[in-house]
Amino acid sequence: MLRASILLVCGAASLFAQATAKDIRQIARGGSSAIPQLQEYLRDPSFEVRVEVVKALTDIGTQHSLEPLILATRDNDAEVQVRATDGLVNFYLPGYVRTGFGARVRRIGGQIQGRFTDTNDQVIPPHVEVRQEVVDAIGKLAGGGASMTSRANAARAIGILRGRAALPDLVESLKSKNSDVIYEALIAFQKIGDKSMGPEIAYLLRDFDQRVQLAAIETTGLLQNHEAVPQLLEVFRRSGDKRVRKAALTSMAMMPREEDRSLFLSHLQDRDEGLRQAAAEGIGRLRNPDDTAKLEAAFASERSGSARLSQAFGLVAHGRTEVAEFSPLQLLIATLSARSRQGEAYALLVEVGRDPKVREQLHRSLGIGTKDEKIYLARILALSGDETSVEPLERLSRDTDPDVASEALRAAQTLKSRL
Repeated sequence: MLRASILLVCGAASLFAQATAKDIRQIARGGSSAIPQLQEYLRDPSFEVRVEVVKALTDIGTQHSLEPLILATRDNDAEVQVRATDGLVNFYLPGYVRTGFGARVRRIGGQIQGRFTDTNDQVIPPHVEVRQEVVDAIGKLAGGGASMTSRANAARAIGILRGRAALPDLVESLKSKNSDVIYEALIAFQKIGDKSMGPEIAYLLRDFDQRVQLAAIETTGLLQNHEAVPQLLEVFRRSGDKRVRKAALTSMAMMPREEDRSLFLSHLQDRDEGLRQAAAEGIGRLRNPDDTAKLEAAFASERSGSARLSQAFGLVAHGRTEVAEFSPLQLLIATLSARSRQGEAYALLVEVGRDPKVREQLHRSLGIGTKDEKIYLARILALSGDETSVEPLERLSRDTDPDVASEALRAAQTLKSRL
C-alpha cells in the first residue's frame, strides 16, 4: 500500500512536470466538463501552467468555474492571484478580463509589472448579487496578497463587486503604506458607499501622495463624513495646489454648513473655474432663497462649460425645474449627449433627480431625447426614481433602438430591486 501511494504521488509529480500551457488549452476545449481536471493543475509546480489554468477557467466562465478560481486566489504567485481575481470579477461583469489589470500584466524576472488604468468607474448593477465566498476570497487578497500589485487589484475588484462584507479587509489594506493599494481601497469605499467608513480615512486627508490625498478628500465628501469638514477647511486654506483646493471645497460643498455659506459665495465669481464649480454646488445644496439671484447672474455670465453645469445644478436645487430652451435643467439633460461632460451631468442629475418635481420632468424627457439622453436618463431613474418611474422605463424598453431598449430594461430591473 505504501509503495502504491509513493508511485501515485510520483506519477502525479511526473504528470505536472510534463504539463505545458498548450496541454492546458487542449484540456480546456472540453468546456465545463473539463473543470475538475483543470482544477487539479492548480497544484502544478509551474506558475506558467497555473496561469494558463486560470485563463481557461475564466474563459469557460460558468458558475462551476467560481470554486477553482477562488482556490486560485490562495496561490502564492502574484500573477495567478491577479488573474484569478479578474476571472471572478469577469463572471459578474462580462468582458472585464479584457480590460482589467491582468490584461496588461507582464512578467520581468520573478516580478509582475503593469499599470492600473486611470479610469476606475466600473461597477456591477445593484441587482446583481455576488456570492459571499467570492467577496471573502478577494477581501483576503486585499488585506494580504502575495504582492502589493495583487492587493491593489483585489481592492479594485471589491469596489467593482460592491463587496460590503470585505470592508474590514479594505481598512486593513490602508495599513499597507503602498499608494496604489490605498488609492484603490479609497475608490472601493466610494463605490460601496458605506458612510460608517468615513472616519476610517480621515487621516489620509493630508497624505503626502497627492493622488491618495485627492481620493481621500473626494471620498470624505461622498461618504458624508461631516466631522471631517473642519479638516477639509484647513486643507483648503493651507494648500497652495489648485487641484487640492478644488477637491477640498467640492467635498465641503457635498455637506455644506450654513456657517460656510459666505465662503461659497466668495468663490462664486472666483478666477478658478474649479472653485466656481464647487461654490455653485454648495450654494445650491444650502437652498437659501437669498442666493438664487446670485446663482442666476453667475449662470448667465459663465463661459466655462463645467462651471455652468454646476451653476445649473444649483439653480435646479433652488427650484428652477422647468424644461425649456436655455433653462438650467434642459442644459443638464442636453449635456448627457456631450461625451466630454456627460459624466458630470449624469452625477448632478442623479442627485437632483431625487426631487419629485425634477423627476417628473425627467419622465417627460425620457422618450424624446437623443439616444445618449435616453440611455443616461434611464440610468439616472434607476438610481433616483420611485414607483412612478417604473412605467416610463418599461415604455422606453420598447424603444426601436435596441441599445436604448436594453438599457431601459436593465434600469427598470435595478429600480424594482431598489424599491
